[in-house]
Amino acid sequence: MRAAIFGTGSLGTILGAYITKAGGQIDLIDQFAEHVNELNKKGAHVTGTVDFTVPVKALTPDKMRGKYSLIFLMTKQLDNRKVVKSLAPYLEKDGIICTLQNGIPELSVADVIGEDKVMGCAVAWGATLLCPGTVELTSQPEDLSFSLGRMSGVIDDKLNEVKSILELMCPVEVEKNFMGVRWSKLLINASCSGMSTVLGGTFGSVTQDKASRVCVQAIMKECIDVSRAAGIRIEPMQGKDIVKFLDYNNFLKKKFSSFIIPIAIKPHAKIKASMLQDLEKGKKCEIDAINGVVCEYGRKYKVPTLYNDKVVEIVKGIENGKYKYETGNIALFADLGKKKK
Repeated sequence: MRAAIFGTGSLGTILGAYITKAGGQIDLIDQFAEHVNELNKKGAHVTGTVDFTVPVKALTPDKMRGKYSLIFLMTKQLDNRKVVKSLAPYLEKDGIICTLQNGIPELSVADVIGEDKVMGCAVAWGATLLCPGTVELTSQPEDLSFSLGRMSGVIDDKLNEVKSILELMCPVEVEKNFMGVRWSKLLINASCSGMSTVLGGTFGSVTQDKASRVCVQAIMKECIDVSRAAGIRIEPMQGKDIVKFLDYNNFLKKKFSSFIIPIAIKPHAKIKASMLQDLEKGKKCEIDAINGVVCEYGRKYKVPTLYNDKVVEIVKGIENGKYKYETGNIALFADLGKKKK
């Protein structure tokens, strides 16, 4: 399969580096010309919990030629339909776009090219772009994994081909209930990414601190309640039944849930949310595609999402200059506990 990664920020660069290092051939495509130049000149340097450099083939979108059998889509979702329309001419007739984005991106991609040409992949690890050509892997190597599937749940030869390419980096679990997998990742992103963006911290800092952990836990609970109302069964993540451990309906279960959260997040404690990385660069972030999705489903199925609503409100306030991403924002959640009671 002639393959490409479109959008080689932190995650895309690492995926491309691992695939190339393992002997695979893949084009790394990104509009950030300085990053592309450094990748071609010095190779992709992956540091953090690992350390290696590998030569890669990188190019800007205007240099794309021919057609691809597979394109891994790893851009932000802000302009998904526009981006997918621009990629369609470069896709083989039976080609696949596999989205590794956050939230529930398969819906917008399928609207443009059709559901049969779409696959989704949930990424269970994190990274940070340090500078052009250099990225930091912030998850432990033994905790890297992908969950791959189609919206329909069909498992076919094409899916297995994509699986074999992703396995050049780390283990891949093929999922029949892929939307349930998406919601398991959304639960983590909405809670840990959402709160770390609001407070300007990492996954570890917001789950270790007791005050912010209260908010993380409440966001997780809202995700579980919303998915249940929508008839979506959240799948285990990396073999762990997260609903079993994190859901609660009484005082003891709530205490256990709070206790287990920092333990569960520990392998990924160094992750800095991509939304926070965007805000640090003065860019708009994907808040509507993450916490905003939970809020949207909550309104549709009449499930309160007070904490997710507040995260969206604060992040948009940061984007508009009303707030800063700082630990003091925890005070903005103070009244929500009273409303829940």
